[in-house]
This record gives sequence, structure tokens and C-alpha cells, in this order.
Amino acid sequence: MNALEAMASRRSIRRFEDRPVSRQIVEAILRAGTQAPSGKNRQPWRFVVVSGDQRATMVKILRDAVAEAKKRGESAGSADGTALVMERAPVTVFVFSPEGTDPWAPRSVGQAFQELVDVQSVGAAIENMLLAAQDLGLGSLWIADVFYAYEELRSWLRETGQMVAAVSFGYAAEKPVPRSRRPLGETARWL
Repeated sequence: MNALEAMASRRSIRRFEDRPVSRQIVEAILRAGTQAPSGKNRQPWRFVVVSGDQRATMVKILRDAVAEAKKRGESAGSADGTALVMERAPVTVFVFSPEGTDPWAPRSVGQAFQELVDVQSVGAAIENMLLAAQDLGLGSLWIADVFYAYEELRSWLRETGQMVAAVSFGYAAEKPVPRSRRPLGETARWL
């Protein structure tokens, strides 16, 4: 599969087969992430892989944090559904920017610019991983709902720095239809 085919055929998968993903395949996906471009070649990413029995703890932490948010009257968005996806996915990779700070922490303008470049670089690494998974016959889901348990998950994962996202991987148990995309005329302008 070439890159354009992988981009066109990739879908966000929310249902996975009950089938493990080999460490060899996960490492190939992670290596693809490390091949992403990064500002000044800083390579500002760190990955924490959760699989096997550790998934139950990960999901409990997320569900507990979502329940606390609901008790405070806050919206939990799609986090309940995300917890179910993460529970069923054989592998979830948490992606950190090691030198980044918490989103709510004060920072200088220079720090803000550096973190913006680093998060863009991490986004490129995540996209590489999604496309590698597609090429290797896996489904994936890029997850932001982990922010409902930002501090709890980061502590459990024993990580510092900024948690940017998580990505769940596994063999797809669904084939979603392509979602509509805005026409290029609405998203691009030529000078």
C-alpha cells in the first residue's frame, strides 16, 4: 500500500477483535512514529505502551476520573465511549512531549512557541503511527479523551512532561464508511 492509499483508506476504529498484537508489530509502529519530521530535529516524543492486564487499570483510572468530572457537573464528552474502546483495544500507546509542561501551567512566550512546535512534531509522529498501523493491517484510534484523567494517568504511567494524546491499536472488528470531507475550495486559498 502506498502512502496516499493508506491516507485514503485509514479510518478511526472503535471496535477491535479480541486478538493480541505482537510486540514486533507494535515496535514497527513506534519506529514509524520516530521517523516523523520534528522542529530542529528535537524528536520531542516519548511513548508508553499499555497492553495485557495493565489495560484494566488504565481504563479504571479513566472511568474514575470521568465519574468525578460528572459529579462536578462537567461534561465528559465522549469519554465513556473512549474508555470502552481502550478496554477492548489490545494496545494503547500514550504519547508524551517530555519537555512540555501541563496545558494550564504558565509559560513564557518562548516556551509557548517551543511547545507549539513540539506538539506539531508529536502530531506528525502520531500520524506516522496511524499510517503504519493501516499498512500493517491494524486499526487505530487517536484519543484526546485521556485528558479527563490527565494527572491520574500521567502519574500511573510514571511520566513527566506533557501528555499529548493516546492511540489505541488492534485488528479492526468494523469497517466504517469514509466520513465526508470539506471540499478543497473551502479549506485552501491560493494567492
